[in-house]
Amino acid sequence: MTENPDTQSAGTAGEPEGPTHSDPAPAADPATPELRETDETDETPRRRRLAPGRRTAAVGAVALAAAIAGGGTGAIVATGLDSGGGTTVIRETVSDSEAGSAVPASSSGASVSDVYRAASPSVVQIEVTMQGEANPLGGGQTQQALGSGFVYDGSNHVVTNQHVVDSATSVRVTTSDGSTYDARVVGTDPSTDLAVLEVDAPAGALKPLDLGDSGSLAVGDQVVAIGSPFGLQTTLTSGVVSALDRRITAPDGFSIGDAIQTDAAINHGNSGGPLLNMSSQVVGVNSQIESDSGGNDGVGFAIPSNTVKSVVSSILENGSVEHAYLGVSLATISQEAAAQLDEPAGAAVAEVKSGTPAADAGLKAATGSQTVAGQPFPTGGDVITKADGKTIASSDDLQAAIEAKKPGDTITLTVSNGGQTRTVDVTLGNRPA
Repeated sequence: MTENPDTQSAGTAGEPEGPTHSDPAPAADPATPELRETDETDETPRRRRLAPGRRTAAVGAVALAAAIAGGGTGAIVATGLDSGGGTTVIRETVSDSEAGSAVPASSSGASVSDVYRAASPSVVQIEVTMQGEANPLGGGQTQQALGSGFVYDGSNHVVTNQHVVDSATSVRVTTSDGSTYDARVVGTDPSTDLAVLEVDAPAGALKPLDLGDSGSLAVGDQVVAIGSPFGLQTTLTSGVVSALDRRITAPDGFSIGDAIQTDAAINHGNSGGPLLNMSSQVVGVNSQIESDSGGNDGVGFAIPSNTVKSVVSSILENGSVEHAYLGVSLATISQEAAAQLDEPAGAAVAEVKSGTPAADAGLKAATGSQTVAGQPFPTGGDVITKADGKTIASSDDLQAAIEAKKPGDTITLTVSNGGQTRTVDVTLGNRPA
C-alpha cells in the first residue's frame, strides 16, 4: 500500500487533522478541537487502504490513522495515530533479495460471467518498483508491490490508486493475456487516491472500459470487482452496492466524499481495480476495506466514477488536480445536541489554521468543549449554518459545499456565535500538498 505515507488523520472542510507522520502516536485528547464526526460512538472504525498483492511471505506494514466521518449523527470522537486501534494502512512489499466519457450506470440483464468476459481484458495488474529503506551495511534495497488498474481510453492510459504507485521508481503493467509493458506515471491526486499511467503498448493493444454514472447507482444494485488480490490476476468477485455517500480517508488525510460501499470481496492487491455495474461499465475504483482482521470482512469502498472522470480529466489536461481549501477543523452539532449546548445545529468550527482563507476571513475557533450524551462538542466558536444560502446541518454538508468549488472561488457562509449571526465571504485557497 502507501509507501512511507506522509499523511494525517482525516480532517473536514479541506483540513486534515492529527500527526503528519506514519509512526504510532497517542490518540488525541477528546476534549481538544481535533474532532471528527463518526457513526461509531464507542470506537473508531478500522479502515484499511487496500495493499498491493502478496508476492512472498515478506510483508511490510505501515500504520496510519484514518477515522471517517459518518452521516449526521452528531457524535464526534478524537482521532490520532494509535498503535492499538484506529485505522491501519498496510502495504505488502518484498525486497529483491527475498524474492472515457460517463454513461448511465444501468443494468443490462447480463450475467456476472458476461461482465467478466467483457471487462477482464481491460483490467491490468500493476507491478511497482520502489527504493526501500537503506541497508545498515550500506546501500538500499529495491522493493516491489502489486496492484490493479483498468484501461481508461484509447491513448493507453490506465487508472489506478495513488497509493499503488506512490514512490514508484518504475512501473510495469500486465494484461490478462500475459503481455507486459512499461508504464510511466502521468500524474496523481493523493486527495482522491487516484493516479493515471501511460502504458508503452502498441496502438490498439489495450481496450478501454466505459465509465458509468455513479450518481445513478442505488443500494442493492449488483456490482462486480475484478483485480489481482494477492497477485492472483483477473480475479472476479461480485456483490451489491451496500451503501452510498460514504466518506473515506485519502492518502493525504483529507476525506473523499460519495464513496461506494460494497460487499463484493476485495482484498490486498485489488487496489486500483474497477468496480463494475452489470453493463460492464466502471462505477468505482476499489480502494479501501473496513476490517478488524486485515482481510475482507464484506465492507469495501470504491471511489465513485464521477469523481474519477473529473480527476482523471484534470490530470490528463494539467498533470495535477487542485482542490478548494477553507482551512478549518469541524464537528457536527446535531439538532439534539444543539438544544443542550444552546447553539444552533450546523458545523462547529473546532480549529482555524493560521494563514488560511478561514483565518483571513475572521472565522473563530472553539474556546472550550462540553459533553453531551458522552460526546465532547466544541463550544465558544463559530457555528456555520449556511453556505451560499443552503442549510448546513453537518460537517459533511460543508465539506460537500467546499468540494463543489474551485480555488479562488468565493463562498458565503452564515455564521452564528454567542447568539449573534453574521455573514462571511471567504475566498477559497488551494488545498496544500
